[in-house]
Amino acid sequence: MGRRGFLAVVPGAAVAAVLAPHVATASAATADMELVVLAAQCDPVKADTGLTPGAGPSVRLVEQALVAEGMLAAQYVDGHFGTSTRTAYARWQESLGYAGSAANGLPGRASLTALAQGRFTLTRLIGPGSRTSFRGFPFNTRTVAMLTEAQRLAGVSLVVEQGSYSPGQDPTSAGTHDGGGAVDLDAEALTPAQRTAVVTALRRVGFAAWLRKPTQGDWPLHVHGVAVNDTDLSTSAQKQVGQYHLGRNGLANNGPDDGPQVTKVTWEQYSRAA
Repeated sequence: MGRRGFLAVVPGAAVAAVLAPHVATASAATADMELVVLAAQCDPVKADTGLTPGAGPSVRLVEQALVAEGMLAAQYVDGHFGTSTRTAYARWQESLGYAGSAANGLPGRASLTALAQGRFTLTRLIGPGSRTSFRGFPFNTRTVAMLTEAQRLAGVSLVVEQGSYSPGQDPTSAGTHDGGGAVDLDAEALTPAQRTAVVTALRRVGFAAWLRKPTQGDWPLHVHGVAVNDTDLSTSAQKQVGQYHLGRNGLANNGPDDGPQVTKVTWEQYSRAA
């Protein structure tokens, strides 16, 4: 009996068993949320379509899903989470009812889970945690955990000058503090060695961080940090993360990184290695 004749007579349950491997293969695709979010910060600032290391396969799954939703042209399915993919993802967020800074193209857990539904499985899910305060300033719990660990590593008590979720509070911040993950710390009372220790510690736990000097802008001496992979980051803070990963200073002049050289990690990577 030929194979075609065999399939015509087997019971429905048996047919399902025959087809099961194909279904399993389709649903076995996984996307790493940590890498997708990192790519969404790093790729848009690149001058080319280079991929964030390790993120390509996960980003392609997101892009394919955006194509299926009619949000992205198929030509952009390349694993590079550039401006076209970010714009498409913002449209996806808007289609879910998000608006303003909540629809800025940076994947969050809820919107990415909705996009993945029936298409792929998400691994290493991340989120900013709930809103809270630290030293009297607004933050989320993820950022507070990072600051607490950085303070321990640096051996210096951190004095906060500006927190997160503070839109319009300081025009010189260019919107970096409008969302989550951003912090400014006083550096004037610290010695040069302590300033370096604080910036180093912030970088070690997953911040894009720099010592900001009065010669660079209209501000006092302070340490500025942005928590890499905080899914509440403002658009300008996302850009600074990308610039940090490109070895730049995160300022408008896009100068070279003038901070201590530390292996670039996210808070989750640091926590797993601790």
